[in-house]
Amino acid sequence: MTKPFFSRSSPLNVSSKMTTPVPAESPFYCRRPGFFRFLVVIVVVAVVSCFCLQKAADSWIPSAAHVFPIFDYGGSPSSDSEEYSLERVLKDASMQDNSVILTTLNEAWAAPNSVIDLFLESFRVGEQTRHLLNHLVIVSLDGKAFSRCLAVHSHCFALVTEGVDFSREAYFMTPDYLTMMWRRIDFLQSVLEMGYNFLFTDADVMWFRDPFPHFHPDADFQIACDHFRGRSDDIENKPNGGFKFVRSNNRSIEFYKFWHSSHETYPGLHDQDVLNKIKKDPFIREIGLKLRFLDTTYFGGFCEPSEDLYKVCTMHANCCFGLNSKLHDLRIMLEDWKKFLSSPSSSESYGWTVPQNCSLDSLRLDFNNQTQQG
Repeated sequence: MTKPFFSRSSPLNVSSKMTTPVPAESPFYCRRPGFFRFLVVIVVVAVVSCFCLQKAADSWIPSAAHVFPIFDYGGSPSSDSEEYSLERVLKDASMQDNSVILTTLNEAWAAPNSVIDLFLESFRVGEQTRHLLNHLVIVSLDGKAFSRCLAVHSHCFALVTEGVDFSREAYFMTPDYLTMMWRRIDFLQSVLEMGYNFLFTDADVMWFRDPFPHFHPDADFQIACDHFRGRSDDIENKPNGGFKFVRSNNRSIEFYKFWHSSHETYPGLHDQDVLNKIKKDPFIREIGLKLRFLDTTYFGGFCEPSEDLYKVCTMHANCCFGLNSKLHDLRIMLEDWKKFLSSPSSSESYGWTVPQNCSLDSLRLDFNNQTQQG
């Protein structure tokens, strides 16, 4: 019986006394062509596999620490891949207590020298706020905003909404604006369900000091105000949805479900107005939600500015209509802050020179004009 090829030793054994050539019909020669064909097949398979892997890699966008799906205007990533990417970015950005800072961004606010640049600059020039950028996640609502985020920040997430174009400026109370606001509520609920506390901030909020020391330690849901009446538990305070800190627990999750479902009860209203409607609802007491309102002394805005620059943490460009007006006043606000920082401590304290283009009167006038044109 002929031995298998890999057990033959004679032709390869230098100590062998055999001097005659191996016959042509030897298994060694008979099987070499098949062996070479096998090697060729392996090489071809390896080349094709590398090509396929490279093509697959082209459909993903790399960032500093993780990989995110690219926007596809003909569709969106699967829910599984979206959820996986969100889990990764939240984990990368979270603090030790599972808290993250979130903001949303669309193309209109993402352009160079627009809102997002001023927002990030405020962290850099604020007092002990730069490190908070490590915990900030920018949630991009369209492809160009996502690309811009990757260019300027480490933690970016692409929130895809099928059939909706969030890239343009969404004017106050237009259908696009309302859709964007309620999509945001739905997204924030999912963050709570994943076990993360979040501090949500609009990108037109300037950060001048670390806000976390001024949050109420026992509150599940705490929110900034357009008008603060003096007490954090006064239900008549006028909340503003552009800045809020929410702890993840059963109470806050049930509250967000109730809040989102209430837009069907109050059709045509945005999230902030619906919150004003439901804040007194018995359901809030039933679930035991601890609701608090944030003092405008620390968390101000154009509606009600923080008057003491030695205490202010954030200032919101609220009560403002139109991107150009907002940008004009935000730039002046940052300059006011820089002048305050550079002034001698013994000198007379500086105050805000804003709002200028932004005001309650201009907001009412522009809204009325928009309504009449519509």
